[in-house]
Amino acid sequence: MYKNFIFFIFTLLCAGSASAQTDTSKNLHEVTIKAYLSQQPLLTVPAAVGSLDTRELQIQSSFSLVPAMNTISGVRMEERSPGSYRLSIRGSLLRSPFGIRNVKIYMDEFSLTDAGGNTYLNLLDLNAIQNITVLRGPDGSLYGANSGGVVLIDPFGAHQHQSTASVGFDAGSYNSYRENIVLKEASKNNQLNLSQSWQHSDGYRQNSALTRKFIQAADNFIYSAKGQLKALFLYSDLDYQTPGGLTLAQFLQKPEAARPATATLPGVIEQHAAVYNKTVFGGVSNEAFYLPNLKHVVSVYGMHTNFDNPYITNEEVRLENTVGLRTYFELSGNPKENLDWKFNLGTELQQTRSNINNYDNNKGTRGNLQAASNILTKQSFYFSRFAATILKKIHAEAALSLNNYQYDFTDVGSAAGNNRFKPVLMPRLALSYQVTQSFAWRATVSRGYSTPSTAEVRPSSNIINNSLQAEKGWNYELGFRRQSQNTRFNMDASVFYYRLNNAIVRRLNDDGTEFYLNAGGTNQLGLEARTSYQFIKPNETDFLRSLKLSNSLALSKFRFRDYFNATNNYSGNKLTGVPNVVSVSQLDIAFPAGTYFFAQHNYTSKIPLNDENLAFAKAYHLVRLKAGWNKSLSQKTSLNIYAGIDNLLNQHYSLGNDLNAVGNRFYNAAPLRNWFAGVNVQF
Repeated sequence: MYKNFIFFIFTLLCAGSASAQTDTSKNLHEVTIKAYLSQQPLLTVPAAVGSLDTRELQIQSSFSLVPAMNTISGVRMEERSPGSYRLSIRGSLLRSPFGIRNVKIYMDEFSLTDAGGNTYLNLLDLNAIQNITVLRGPDGSLYGANSGGVVLIDPFGAHQHQSTASVGFDAGSYNSYRENIVLKEASKNNQLNLSQSWQHSDGYRQNSALTRKFIQAADNFIYSAKGQLKALFLYSDLDYQTPGGLTLAQFLQKPEAARPATATLPGVIEQHAAVYNKTVFGGVSNEAFYLPNLKHVVSVYGMHTNFDNPYITNEEVRLENTVGLRTYFELSGNPKENLDWKFNLGTELQQTRSNINNYDNNKGTRGNLQAASNILTKQSFYFSRFAATILKKIHAEAALSLNNYQYDFTDVGSAAGNNRFKPVLMPRLALSYQVTQSFAWRATVSRGYSTPSTAEVRPSSNIINNSLQAEKGWNYELGFRRQSQNTRFNMDASVFYYRLNNAIVRRLNDDGTEFYLNAGGTNQLGLEARTSYQFIKPNETDFLRSLKLSNSLALSKFRFRDYFNATNNYSGNKLTGVPNVVSVSQLDIAFPAGTYFFAQHNYTSKIPLNDENLAFAKAYHLVRLKAGWNKSLSQKTSLNIYAGIDNLLNQHYSLGNDLNAVGNRFYNAAPLRNWFAGVNVQF
């Protein structure tokens, strides 16, 4: 398998070199991204960056964000059942039995991650996202505490000059339906994006239905030549059932079944296990130039969540309110022949108040109060960054943030207290050297720091753990980017080593309730590569109007270090939940008359399911196909009709395992071969 990957990349590298030689008469088309507060050429960004544009998001099925996100090297996104997202960047899912932790996610200048470290990414609809940028590896210098990485979501997109509207409808297996409406009202100085969607699925498994109602408004108003105002509002009403994990025998015998009852615990159907999440989010951001070379950005935002989770052992009800402020200055030097520089200075302040109540779950009916807690979490950091381009070849960055974290808690009828963590510095040093117009080396050293989330401080055991400490570590990285003339060939590769200390790990009681503790550390050695080649450039005459092949590869050698559980020594074991090899290949072809074909192959090697490394999920091959017809009906109107097949090879696999599960209930069966189809009209 490794030899095949190396051969594939070597072949594309040779093809790219040939392309570079034959296209020397043409200028290089510079690709830029907004990763560190301002637009930068991708070639020379001194960081491991992955991105998804509108085309790459929409070529996938509209029902889930998972297939698109997993095309980024080093990113593993899971969906244990429809709507139940988990996201990991370069690391273990030990801390995330559900939801997203240890990753910072922003919607433009607004943090979607609350002060308690949780992110409800499953609230968003695919059509409300214009593009996604992922910064892999710990990067708290500008974005605060994290040891996994940062995801930057753009809900605004590039300013367009013409108003458009689109209406779409999708259908698929398991009674899956989705409708969406997108309106873009554009004028010279303003663009308003309105997105609405309704989605439903009965799910492949018992007790796995999903319904989501979503609306979002994103407005960008350029009120002068020196200033613009952005406003974002979204509301999401998400309900999804949770089918629970199965043992291997149950998974092989009847994978579509929900978790059954045992001698001591009822089953998920009997307990009406589900998640109900109603969230409203809003924010306003202003960007202004006070001087030609001095910019100021200030953003304020707030979020309210009503979260209800009836489960086997109890029903948890949470009311969460988050407010935040992010502001920074950017001072730019007067560009000179051999020196160009920028300096940023700013802060981000955030707090989340969580009122958490747990009740008896009497077969879906709320019973007596078991426990209640009020937790006020505050997180703030101050950051600075200096970036310079020297001699038009050397791109250097030095950034530093000072992070503060604290929480106060009250247990109703029990105790009260607080935990104030010592301020921690998170530096980042990065250097990129542009060897040629199309080739650049880079090196990065950065510190990771991740505080325990609210769900870890107060887990499903309903006992507050006031002694849980933050994870800390250092990441060392080397990489390069290579792109040919006209960007027909692109390659981005990284080798990194992340040494994490004080790792937060999950433990389970006999009744399945969880708790967390600090146990040893991890050594994470990895290689990531993204390679693409446009074999046939877009044209209007040939039978093949375009043909592009790409591959994303992640090789992970992640091991526990100094990790003991009672008398058991797990040092040297593979990190739970992390496959050694993930390779995602894609083929994108355009034919005459607006027809197109897309194919994706995902190979994921076996996955350790417990810290002992005694149980593994088998490797699997996922093949997804999609074909369509995109026809221009008039100058402004187009029709896109498409259909596709997911899991073409009918693989029996689990897209999201329950790690270290009590009773070895590891498996959440993913759908077998299934179909989807849709139509979209833009006018």
